[in-house]
This record gives sequence, structure tokens and C-alpha cells, in this order.
Amino acid sequence: MLAALIVSRPLLKRVDLLAVLNGAIAGLVSITAGPDILPHGLAILIGAVGGVICTAGIMLLERLRIDDVVGAVPAHLFAGIWGTLAVCIAGGYSFGVQLLGVVAIGVFVFGTSWVTWTLIAKAMGARVSETVEELGQDVAELGIEAYPEFVLMPDSD
Repeated sequence: MLAALIVSRPLLKRVDLLAVLNGAIAGLVSITAGPDILPHGLAILIGAVGGVICTAGIMLLERLRIDDVVGAVPAHLFAGIWGTLAVCIAGGYSFGVQLLGVVAIGVFVFGTSWVTWTLIAKAMGARVSETVEELGQDVAELGIEAYPEFVLMPDSD
């Protein structure tokens, strides 16, 4: 969390609460690959790097204009890959085997998700109407603005 806090200002040009909170999650995700095989200091270092990777990942997705409202991809995917590879390197295990595992899991999850979402889209539809897209699902379904700080107001001129 501290690592994400420190790097959020120079990378994102702001102290970003989402980056800090996701940095904590990313640190935990990073070390989850092998918490029992590393000394505490190395676990802290791997977690801190995970927080930095998460913050950089948030910036990358913003630049690529990929919508990830809660920052799940940097916190879980990016930090998870880092943690899987870092723990194997630090623990003296085979980098190639771990990398193969990351790729195999990625292919499986992508393929399974693709099939699932295709079936959902064909069976009942996976998109909301254009009106709901414009309003936002929070307004259309709940009648409230969940993120009022992002509401665009027309110019008063």
C-alpha cells in the first residue's frame, strides 16, 4: 500500500485512493503464490513491487482507454503474474515452468470466459440499451449517481 501511495503521485499525477487501496490488494495477491517459502523481508519486497505494478497498470489502462472501474486487472492479473514469477525466482524454482503455468491458465480462462460470454450474449444479451449506457446503470437501475464526482455538467454560458 505504501509503495502504491509513493508512486501514484508521479505516475498518475495525483494521489489516487483507488491506486493505494488496490496497491494493498496487489501486494497480497503478489505474495499469495508462495507465502510459505519466502522470508518475511522478501515477501514484503515482492508485495511492494506488486503495488507499484498495480499503480503502473492503472496508468496503462487509462492511457489505452480500457475501462476497469475498480482496477481489478492491475490488482489481480498484473500483480498475480508478477507474484507467480517472482516467488518462483526467489524460491529457486523453474521460471520456465511458472511462465508456462501463467500462459496455460491465461489461455484457459480467456477461452472459458469467451465461450461463457458468447453464450450469455446469444441467450439473453450481455449489453444494456444505448440509453442506459449514456445514463449509467447506477442511474437507470437504482435511480442514483454512484460516482457524482464524474458527472459532466453543461457549461452555464
